[in-house]
Amino acid sequence: MSAFGKYIQDTRVELKHVAWPTQMQTIVYTVLVIGISIAVALYIGFFDFFFTRGLQTFLGTEGLSAPVVTTPPATPTPDFTVVPGANNSMPVFTNEPAPKGTAPAPQAQ
Repeated sequence: MSAFGKYIQDTRVELKHVAWPTQMQTIVYTVLVIGISIAVALYIGFFDFFFTRGLQTFLGTEGLSAPVVTTPPATPTPDFTVVPGANNSMPVFTNEPAPKGTAPAPQAQ
């Protein structure tokens, strides 16, 4: 028999020794866990609320409880200037004619 088969056989034997809870015990334990979870959440929420209020009162920041959210501009403005026909680091593609006395801008292909 392979090692894996022996492992499965031993596992089945050990699972027969487990004391499984009854259906009523499972229901009671589930309700107990849910109840304790709700009680702990209320307990922590209670202290969080009052500590936050006390700290805001102590620091005098009553109106600063929520962060200020600003919306970005509709179109971003570039932080650089591209001069058509000048020696820029990247070629400028435009359909407008270049100013007189300058080389024409490269055209898109």
